[in-house]
Amino acid sequence: MWSRDFLFGAATAAYQIEGAVHADGRHPSIWDAFCLVPGTVHNGDSGEVACDHYNRWETDLQLLVDLGFDAYRFSVSWTRVMNVDGTPNHRGLDFYKRLIEQLERRGLQRFLTLYHWDLPQHLQDRGGWLSRDTSFRFAEYADLLSRELTGGVNAWTTLNEPYCSAYLGHATGRHAPGMKCVQYAVDAMHHLLLGHGVASAAIRANDKAPIGLVSNVNAVVPKSNSAADAHAATLAYAHANTWVLDPLLLGTYPAELKELWPGVAAPVRAGDMAAIATRMDYLGINYYFRAQVQADAAAGYVEVPMDGVEHTQMGWVVYPAGLRDLLTEFKHRYPGLPPIYITENGMASDDKVVDGRVGDEQRLRYLNSHIAAVDQAMRSGVQVKGYFAWSLLDNFEWSYGYEKRFGVVHVDYATQRRTPKDSALAMKAFLERRRRGA
Repeated sequence: MWSRDFLFGAATAAYQIEGAVHADGRHPSIWDAFCLVPGTVHNGDSGEVACDHYNRWETDLQLLVDLGFDAYRFSVSWTRVMNVDGTPNHRGLDFYKRLIEQLERRGLQRFLTLYHWDLPQHLQDRGGWLSRDTSFRFAEYADLLSRELTGGVNAWTTLNEPYCSAYLGHATGRHAPGMKCVQYAVDAMHHLLLGHGVASAAIRANDKAPIGLVSNVNAVVPKSNSAADAHAATLAYAHANTWVLDPLLLGTYPAELKELWPGVAAPVRAGDMAAIATRMDYLGINYYFRAQVQADAAAGYVEVPMDGVEHTQMGWVVYPAGLRDLLTEFKHRYPGLPPIYITENGMASDDKVVDGRVGDEQRLRYLNSHIAAVDQAMRSGVQVKGYFAWSLLDNFEWSYGYEKRFGVVHVDYATQRRTPKDSALAMKAFLERRRRGA
């Protein structure tokens, strides 16, 4: 099923790899502030240095070439390209212009994400995603980027994983800005999705490249065959998957949310749902794991551990069939489903360099099995146009700091030495065979 126009790429995010948080006029984001709060991030880590990609970007681009990837998915730091007063920061813009120019020169397609969780702190101080105004400030940012970079990218992504920004950032407090209120999460989600809609219009006015949004999804299974647990799985599925996808593709929030969170409603105004359901040229899907749930009288459902199955270092259950099943379910649920890219898929493991080599056998199995699951979905009629491994580099893994390694390339944070892992070398060999038609 791997046609020559099917893309294989690798993905990163600005705050996780760039470092240089004080360079060239960059101002603080909510993650800079969150990392300063004691106890929020493992070991007190931050993205201050990260992978020093801001200074080592040419080396990292060469890694993409050497490993044979077709495309690179990366994000722009809003705080690096737009000043607090809304004017362009040309020093920051020039960094991304050089990056894009060199990616194109090397024959790599450019998939640019506008928002991978690093909201400017000055906007957070004015309400952040709890404020409707932030949706329109996001559209101004999108307008700036799409004017400055017009013709330079192959695809625009408005938001990466709005579920994480909304729920982990505003209901559980695990992510910036660290709030803990379900109503806040519902408000934030609505304003994020509205931001996607108005930003899409701004981009479309300036550039012809495809526009989409990236949503993380996960498979859900009930703990037992009981009706109560089956219903719990239905609630969990809506929370994890259709909370984002239904508004985008059906123009409405899923009914299960009213049962899950009684008395909590999104701040919908006239015209909002039409803006949110604006045409998408593609949908990005990020998939990592399966969750098991059981009924809970107070919460509707709770996640419960699964024994006797394979887990990653994150404690996530390895279940490649879930990716195939979700893709086929989405095809049936959403008439007119746009083409799909798997924009993130990967796993964390405790990788070490031994005699110049990083043996990450579990990741190699993980990637192989999930790529096979994508192939199965395509054979059943789902239109998938590309697959991006998460991540190109080991990096700052948000509240987990530098403890968890998702990269296909190992990073020694003390020396910034890059070492391709066995999984990267295997993918390189696979891509070479594909190009030869073998």
